[in-house]
Amino acid sequence: MARVEELQRIAGQIRATCVQMAFDARETHVSSALSCIEILTALFGGFLNYYDGAKSVRPERDRFIMSKGHGCSALYAAMAAFGVIDPLMLKDYSRTDSALPNHPCKHALPHLEISSGSLGHGLGIAGGILYGLRLAHNLSSRAIVLMSDGECNEGSVWEAAMFAAAQKFKNLLAIVDCNGSQAVGRSDALMGFTSLEDKFRSFGWNAISVNGNDITTLLDALGGFPFSPEKPSAIIANTVSGAGVSFMEREQIWFYRSPSSDDLDKALTEIGEKPLC
Repeated sequence: MARVEELQRIAGQIRATCVQMAFDARETHVSSALSCIEILTALFGGFLNYYDGAKSVRPERDRFIMSKGHGCSALYAAMAAFGVIDPLMLKDYSRTDSALPNHPCKHALPHLEISSGSLGHGLGIAGGILYGLRLAHNLSSRAIVLMSDGECNEGSVWEAAMFAAAQKFKNLLAIVDCNGSQAVGRSDALMGFTSLEDKFRSFGWNAISVNGNDITTLLDALGGFPFSPEKPSAIIANTVSGAGVSFMEREQIWFYRSPSSDDLDKALTEIGEKPLC
C-alpha cells in the first residue's frame, strides 16, 4: 500500500505540473494530458525497463511509444518525476528550439523512441520494431504503446493490430487512454458506441478493460502482462478527460483552452500538490 500511496502522490505532482505547464506555455490539450497521468505513473513507476542513464546502449530496453502525442505534457512531467529528465527542462515546454515541443520529437529529446502526434502510427511502428528485434534475435524487449480512443478511428491502427496478432507478438502491449473525448466531439457518438475491448479481441488480441485513473487497478493489470503466451495484449483504460480537476472533467472546451491564472489557482488548490517546476 505504501508504494501505491507514493505513486498517487507523484501522480498529483504530475497533474499539477501539467496544468502549470499549460498555463506557462499558453498551450492546449490539457484535458488529454490529465486523463493519462495514472497510466504514465504506473508505467514509469516500476513497470518499464526504460532508462538507467545508458539507454542508447541497452538494446534489451522496453520500447515505450507515446502515440497520443498531443498529451505529451504528461509524458514530460512523468519523465521528470521519475528522474529521466531534469525537472528544470519543463520550464521550456513548447518554446522555440526546446527539447520539449508541444508534440514529442525524437530529434529534440533523444530519450524518445519516435516522434509522434500524427495519430494512427504508434501501434504499427511498435509492430515493426518488434519484428526487427525478432530478426536480431532480441526476444526479451517489450513494446508498450499509449494510444487514444480517438486514434482508434484510424484504419492504420487495425492494420497494425492484424499484423501483431498474425506475428503473435506476446511482448506487445497497447494501452488505450479511453477518455471518451476527441477533437470534434465525444468518441461514442463518432465511433458508433462500440466496445474497444471487443474490437481488439476480434482482431486476435487478448484485451481487458480497467479503470485507467486508478493506480492500484492499473498495477494489477500490468502485473498480468502478457495476458496470453501467443497473443498481443491490450488494456482499455477507461479514463476521464481532464481527470483530477473538476471544472475540466468531460468538458470538451479543455481540448482547446489553456488555463487562465484563476483556472491555475483553482486547479492547484483542488489537486493539492505542488508542480515539479
